[in-house]
Amino acid sequence: MVTLARSLLSRRALLLSASVAALASSLSAGPASIENGRALFQQNCAMCHEAGAQGASGQGPSLAGVLHRRAASLPEFAYSPALQQSGITWDASALDRFLSNPGRLVPGTAMSVIIPAAPDRADLIAFLATLPRRTAQVAALRVGRDLSSDDPGDWRKDAPGVPHLVRLDQLPPPFESGSSSNGPRLVARPPATHLAVPPGFTVEAFATKLSGPRLIRVAPNGDLFVSETGAGRVRVLRAPDGAAAPAENVVFADGLHGPFGLAFFPLGPEPQWVYVATVNSVVRYPYRNGDLQARGPAEVVVSRLAPTMGGHTTRDLAFSLDGRRLFISVGSSSNVAEGLPAKSPPEIRQWEHTHGLGSAWGAEENRADILQIDPAGHGPLQTYATGIRNGVSLGVHPGTGDLWTCTNERDRLGDNLVPDYLTRVREGGFYGWPWYYLGNHEDPRHAGKRPDLAGKAALPDLLVQAHSAVLGFDFYPPAASGPAAFPPEYRGNLFAAFHGSWNRSIRTGAKVVRVRLKDGVPIGGYEDFLTGFTVDNTSVWGRPVSVAVAHDGALFVSDDAGSTIWRVAYRGLK
Repeated sequence: MVTLARSLLSRRALLLSASVAALASSLSAGPASIENGRALFQQNCAMCHEAGAQGASGQGPSLAGVLHRRAASLPEFAYSPALQQSGITWDASALDRFLSNPGRLVPGTAMSVIIPAAPDRADLIAFLATLPRRTAQVAALRVGRDLSSDDPGDWRKDAPGVPHLVRLDQLPPPFESGSSSNGPRLVARPPATHLAVPPGFTVEAFATKLSGPRLIRVAPNGDLFVSETGAGRVRVLRAPDGAAAPAENVVFADGLHGPFGLAFFPLGPEPQWVYVATVNSVVRYPYRNGDLQARGPAEVVVSRLAPTMGGHTTRDLAFSLDGRRLFISVGSSSNVAEGLPAKSPPEIRQWEHTHGLGSAWGAEENRADILQIDPAGHGPLQTYATGIRNGVSLGVHPGTGDLWTCTNERDRLGDNLVPDYLTRVREGGFYGWPWYYLGNHEDPRHAGKRPDLAGKAALPDLLVQAHSAVLGFDFYPPAASGPAAFPPEYRGNLFAAFHGSWNRSIRTGAKVVRVRLKDGVPIGGYEDFLTGFTVDNTSVWGRPVSVAVAHDGALFVSDDAGSTIWRVAYRGLK
């Protein structure tokens, strides 16, 4: 039996070797390197995908056994509609084409990581070919624990006006609860389901059948600019004040790699450029008020933001009020910098001298940071703040000039760790990642590695329920006017979109919340404003991404799962 087993193992190894060799010869001129493929997987894929046969435990599906598997076929993962409808089977050729440009092969896919070099794709696919096949025992969705009515983040408690307060002194210890894989399954809107807003407000679909709309920005003339990240384009929607639907719907620019952040420059009523942040660069298009299409080709402002592109791929932009600085958010490539190469204290000091206090290195260089550069991109790219794991969106408060970000904090410490947050960002500030969280809480996965950073991490202004995935926000103008303008008590507030959890046993989000500000600073916690997207603990029919205040005072809300932009207006109490 032992001889037979060894023979079978040897035969399997020969077959695997032949498979890898075939992949290499079909995809590149030289032999594939499984070790390089493993490194590429860690840098680009491990943030979302597991490589083991145990099933889904990340934002993306397990890649175990992906070769020769039909796309979107794992029963426990909620795939995007685009991938579900693709009809692809993942052979080496299909994987190669997908990794070279996911949005081109599958328009509307949520996947935005590109592996541009053919030899690297061959190495990555060769590594994927070595992964064990999944077993039938992992077909059930895992939600961690039974539903409980005493959970403060329970989606069933959401309703307009419901207050939430996440307190620093009430944080649970790490691993108090397990970490779940509970990604939302997208379903059709159930009959008789209605979105809920406070009394006097209305909400209706403004634009539908878009392609995963993400960040939205309103141009000075009132046009709505929308990044359709998966489709690689920026869209313009134009509507008169008070209109319930756009009169014009036009693609402004396309052929972009994962566009997300949008900004107009210079600030004021007559911008000359539209800036677009892609996965690893910043470009700008010449623009004049009223342009529905770019009047010229893209000009590169920053050709490369970081050495790596995997992991978090959203990049946002904001300009300082004086117009001298362009801020760029760049999220981490991993959950918590697992496997970071060791550095000696002198090496760390030298690194931080050029990259900022607490900054990580290796695959995390220029990641989990907010960067800055002059608007034309002539000066060097510099670090503005560090330790911000995934500052998805940026904004500058129009009154105080403070730079703000909303941040998705780290995973796999439990249902209620670590809270996401909204905060003003201090220049030179270190916000903890990966070594600490929320001030002086040491991450147990880096215990004892950076005692020199103890007590040096800044505290954010406002904590929100862990795993809410706060993605976009906007400040409601104090002087807002127009047929849809909100009442005075809402003006000067901040509104934020929660995409909703994927790794919490009891779902939280998806919704839009209101944050009361006084002198540009949050007071108290936050309260629900727009709710109703969640169906049950496994399903949603929409997921808010971004908000923006319209020229007429309405609040636009992008919903990438429902491919819709919603319009919230105030009509008055009856």
